Amino acid sequence: MWKGNSPGGNQGSAMEEELRGQGNWGLEDAPGLLAMASLPIMPTWPLPLASSAFTLLLGALTSLFLWYCYRLGSQDMQALAVGSRAGGVSGGLGGCSEVGRSSLRSSGESGEGPRIEGLVSRRLRAYARRYSWAGMGRVRRAAQGGPGPGGSPGVLGIQRPGLLFLPDLPSVPFVPRDAQRHDVELLESSFPAILRDFGAVNWDFSGTTPLPQGWSPPLAPGCYQLLLYQAGRCQPNNCRRCPGAYRALRGLRSFMNANTFGNAGFSVLLPGARLEGCCGPTNARVRCHLGLKIPPGCELVVGGEPQCWAEGHCLLVDDSFLHTVAHNGSAEDGPRVVFIVDLWHPNVAGAERQALDFVFAPDP
Repeated sequence: MWKGNSPGGNQGSAMEEELRGQGNWGLEDAPGLLAMASLPIMPTWPLPLASSAFTLLLGALTSLFLWYCYRLGSQDMQALAVGSRAGGVSGGLGGCSEVGRSSLRSSGESGEGPRIEGLVSRRLRAYARRYSWAGMGRVRRAAQGGPGPGGSPGVLGIQRPGLLFLPDLPSVPFVPRDAQRHDVELLESSFPAILRDFGAVNWDFSGTTPLPQGWSPPLAPGCYQLLLYQAGRCQPNNCRRCPGAYRALRGLRSFMNANTFGNAGFSVLLPGARLEGCCGPTNARVRCHLGLKIPPGCELVVGGEPQCWAEGHCLLVDDSFLHTVAHNGSAEDGPRVVFIVDLWHPNVAGAERQALDFVFAPDP
């Protein structure tokens, strides 16, 4: 019983005294007992104080929950950002880069692969709760680390995507042009405008002068890039400096512009530069390379198949295959320059693209 100086407290004390004064009880006393039990009993402290304490406790619990959600989301995005950096455009065809070499599956760091697979699965479940599991069979297997190059020899052991392997996609080092006819023809028709844009941002690449605005530090000796999109995020300053290239990108149907695997920009390889044995982060994309300046002596080998660029024409490359890029020409030949755009693999369905855009959304 509550006791105190309040009216309710006095009534409670009086009722206790009366109960103690009664000896034995019978059925005829029930109405009186019920009447006494119905008397209001009030707490000793004021109600406003109790309400204030409850409000403070509820606010503290809410803040703790929001902090936990923020930390959980931040950890997910930081881990997935590794994959986005692994997918960056580089000085060589297919995205070879110092960062690309440290992709999660190929890095050899213990525990990283399962951790990333868990994060991908968790974000995919969040997508399914919001939308649907319909058409997600391959994506679910990919998120769970299903059969693929990560756990088997793959295609002669030469296809090793570093982060995400989407099963049952046709796998060829060089994808036919007709698979992305609209985007290929649009880029090739934009060749003069894109070449003019490169002329506006070009420099001597001697290394003796400060790096011009917009150009990234060399990924490897003799490898430079200027990105209009990096890991699915537009680079506004570079896009304003290259209006023709930006206009072409806006007209593409399959550009991965909302995904950390999506990049677009100029790739420069100086004479004597070479990039050995690289694999891209996923087989869900195809890299389109528009040749801008292709001097003699440039070499490209993807999945053991040699190929070369041609000025004004596109090559479609599955960069999840092992590939090597080299510029064996002389200094007088000048750099090799291509415009690289990441497109969706033509056999990735629309529902799968939407889910992967959700899972691998660009960093906020």
